[in-house]
Amino acid sequence: MIRDRGNIKWNAMMLPEHLSELRKWGGEDDLVERPKLTEWDLQIIQEELDVALKRKSETLVRTWVNGRIIPYQGVIEGIDSSAECVMLQDPFEIERLYVSDIVSVHCVD
Repeated sequence: MIRDRGNIKWNAMMLPEHLSELRKWGGEDDLVERPKLTEWDLQIIQEELDVALKRKSETLVRTWVNGRIIPYQGVIEGIDSSAECVMLQDPFEIERLYVSDIVSVHCVD
């Protein structure tokens, strides 16, 4: 059996520019394309937001920002129509989620 150091011996030969390009290239693989929402999807999101606001129930909201889907969970405190955002109270703070970034809403309760 050959007992060498595997890839460790090649790390010294890699240029820092090469490593940064490899990391950037790997980071691009994690990006998600923005979901296409139909009129039905938008109507369902609006109805779920209304129900969650009236009931003050625990809600799971998913947003799309810069190629990533970010989940938020909390209670919807209000909807600001002038700023077009939803105020979501999570255990630590109030999050302001822009309506244009929301891709799905589900009441947990």
